[in-house]
Formats: sequence, structure tokens, C-alpha cells
Amino acid sequence: MDRQTERQTDRQTERQTDRQTETDRKTERQKDRQRDRQIDRQRKTERQRQTETDRKTERQTDRETDRKTERDRQTDRETERQRDRQTDRQTETDRKTDRDRQAGRQTDRQTDRQAGRQADRQTDRQTERQV
Repeated sequence: MDRQTERQTDRQTERQTDRQTETDRKTERQKDRQRDRQIDRQRKTERQRQTETDRKTERQTDRETDRKTERDRQTDRETERQRDRQTDRQTETDRKTDRDRQAGRQTDRQTDRQAGRQADRQTDRQTERQV
């Protein structure tokens, strides 16, 4: 082979090598993009899972808070009822005490009246004896 043919052959070989290299690069870039997309999908899926987990945790926390709040309300209502019952009992005790005092005063007045009548009778008797 002569030099010219050799050069042409070298150029063709070089072009083929360049084309193959470019094809290899394209293939590698394509693989990289596919791998990147797969990684992106995995990350997205993980974020969605984490978001769902966070939501579930938040809902659970909300339910627990609601239960606690309801228990607190129930306790508050029961405490209020107990306070009302105690107040009612105290009011009834106060009324009874007032009635007892009034009855005692009435008894005292009756006793005083009776004692007064007896004193009047005694005075009348003494007066009659003196007369």
C-alpha cells in the first residue's frame, strides 16, 4: 500500500474510532440520565412516604390531643358538678340552720310568753292576797 492509501485508511479508522467514541459517550449519557431519573423517582417516592408518615403522625398526635382535651373537659364537668352538689348541700344546711334558729326563737318567745303569763298570774295572786 502506498502512503496515500495508508493515510486514508488511518483517517477512516480515526473517524470510525471517533464515531464509536461519540456513540459510547451518548450511550453513557443516556445511562446516566436513566440512572438520574431512577434516583429522582426513588427520592420522590421516599419524600411521599415520609410526607405520608408525617401526616399519619400528625393525625395521631391530633387525636391524642383531642382525647386529652376531651378528658380534661370531662374532668372539668365532673369537678363543676361536684362543686355544685357541695354548694347545694351547703345551701340546704344553711336553710336548715336558719329554720332551726327561727324555731328556737319561736320556742323562746313562747317560753317567754308562758313565763310572762305565769309571772302575771303570780303577781295577780300576790295582789289578791294582799288585798
